[in-house]
Amino acid sequence: MNNERLMKVLLSPLVSEKSANAADANRQFTFQVATDATKREIAKAVEKMFDVEVERVQVVNVKGKAKRFGAMQGRRSDWKKAYVKLKPGSDIDFAGGA
Repeated sequence: MNNERLMKVLLSPLVSEKSANAADANRQFTFQVATDATKREIAKAVEKMFDVEVERVQVVNVKGKAKRFGAMQGRRSDWKKAYVKLKPGSDIDFAGGA
């Protein structure tokens, strides 16, 4: 896999109360990823960007909600979420505190 593709796989970390609890309890971090990304690509991208070892990757295809604004109907885009579990001794610090 080329480095250019790996840099486009991870779109953003998902930071919420649920993802923070998963990170504390299970060393499991949540990311929004490209919809065509595979588990192997996600694992390699996380290992490369954060210099950690990945134990397991689980993915969820999130369906976009149907929305309306007055008479206009629309739909949000579908997207993919990845739960990445790290091996013991690995950790990601999104806060980057001093």
